[in-house]
Amino acid sequence: MRRSVELSAGPVAYRDTGGDGPPVVLLAGLLMDDSLWDDVIAALAPGVRCIAPTLPFGAHQEPMRAGADLSPHGLARLVAELLDGLDVDDVTLVGNDTGGALVQLVAVDPGLAARVGRIVLVSCDAFDNFPPGLTGKAIVLAGKLPPALFGAFMQQMRVKPLRRLPFAFGWLTKRGDATTARWLKPVLTQRAIRRDAVRVLRGIGADRRLLVDTGQRLGEVTVPALIVWAAEDRVMPPDHGRRLAEPLADARLVEISDSYTLIGLDQPAALAEAIAEFVGAAERTRSRA
Repeated sequence: MRRSVELSAGPVAYRDTGGDGPPVVLLAGLLMDDSLWDDVIAALAPGVRCIAPTLPFGAHQEPMRAGADLSPHGLARLVAELLDGLDVDDVTLVGNDTGGALVQLVAVDPGLAARVGRIVLVSCDAFDNFPPGLTGKAIVLAGKLPPALFGAFMQQMRVKPLRRLPFAFGWLTKRGDATTARWLKPVLTQRAIRRDAVRVLRGIGADRRLLVDTGQRLGEVTVPALIVWAAEDRVMPPDHGRRLAEPLADARLVEISDSYTLIGLDQPAALAEAIAEFVGAAERTRSRA
């Protein structure tokens, strides 16, 4: 069921499958909405309660309030506020792409992580790869433009051959082009959404060492962690998965083949299986399958 919750920054839409299974909150990345997780949710439910918000990363439908803090730290606080608003505890917090950066920021901050019982990092920004790869660096550079010019720059993404270039979505997913085309509609058609996207991108560009410093604090994270990485990832270095797992007190690493960064689009069944095993819902998920 799709709903919306009013938070301090503005309205945040989310999907909630409900049920009494363990709660899993799934965070997507820049210029992505909750549909990143469609096939993962289909495989996990009803054994798992899946909650997938669309954060104000440029694929959201309703603009944020003027003056809302859309920096990485502001967005991490927004995630914690969402968990409070939904009153969910012992959450497994999952993040892919930039969503994984937010999971790290929440996990190392005890004031934000009170409701988090486990974390899952899925091929995501880490260490000095922030913004990540050619894709992330190109879009953050474009974010320095005024919103109107940023919108003009993004219009080229309407064309599939350009959308599939390495600086766009070409190195993020092997199979999900139709989905990525849908994600771009809000930023291509709504001035207020472009404004939000530019603010997010400028916040990322303002602190390139953010995840380096966060990585140095991962040893403070005591909750169980699952690291899921695409073995063929061309944006998130595969060795970053191993580096993320090393300092964590209780971590396991799973590598998935035949996928780029967005494993939820390229190999959703394998990702769902890894998450189900991690949260103890594997039998219910297999029965569903």
